[in-house]
Amino acid sequence: MSKIKLSKEFIKSTVKLALNEDLYPSGDITSSLINNDKVVTVKLISNQIAIVGGLLFVKEAFSLIDSKIKFIIKKKDGSRVKKGNLIALIKGKAKSILIAERVALNFLSHISGIATKTNKFVKLAGKKTKICCTRKTIPNLRVIQKYAVKLGGGINHRFNLSDEYLIKDNHISSSDLKSLVLKAIKNKKGKKITVEVDTIKQLKSILGLKFNTVLLDNMNIKSLKASVKIAKKHYETEASGNVNLKTIKTIASTGVDRISVGSITHSAPAVDFKLEI
Repeated sequence: MSKIKLSKEFIKSTVKLALNEDLYPSGDITSSLINNDKVVTVKLISNQIAIVGGLLFVKEAFSLIDSKIKFIIKKKDGSRVKKGNLIALIKGKAKSILIAERVALNFLSHISGIATKTNKFVKLAGKKTKICCTRKTIPNLRVIQKYAVKLGGGINHRFNLSDEYLIKDNHISSSDLKSLVLKAIKNKKGKKITVEVDTIKQLKSILGLKFNTVLLDNMNIKSLKASVKIAKKHYETEASGNVNLKTIKTIASTGVDRISVGSITHSAPAVDFKLEI
């Protein structure tokens, strides 16, 4: 599985693109009305309970606008904060801080939002069941979103289509389940193999074949529990489908090893932060 890497160069290039989107072609025409070079100290404050994430993106946004801005981190990525907590102090020219403000907060709000929602699932699932993300991510932001999942205590599923074999229902509809699994085993070359099934009958038809994970998709709780019991001696088990904060405890109680949740990346609400001069 590909490792999530947030190198300095990646952060810089990502923030550069975001700033260009916000400033092209004429810059911040409103902040340009400020003629003085007044230096201010600004507080970055959380307006809600959250898991913080993305502070290096925030720091880079201010630095790219004005390298003289001082960004003093008070809470690290992965920290749990309460409403009113001080996240960081920003010292520099008011004009420069205002130019970078929205891009900086957009990164912070989005990454923290995913981390916070992931953590809610992680807590409800308990210590024995892992929460993992999917490929349901915003295009070109997958690295960032999967990083956020890890901050929230979740784990990363495959990063892209090259990482592992994942034989799903549409693959099976286009071919034959058992023959696809056998081909994957023959060609795996060190890659993991996950096979999706949605009935106990399908599971039993491939039981004993040498693959890694069985993905139990959209099963009712009774079938899921029975499938976990059948499969657990042979494979890692994963559940997906109809997973939300109301159902997560019940799904985890079946004994499944991990639960994949698309909503932690595609539907996480942004965390509310503010800059206070």
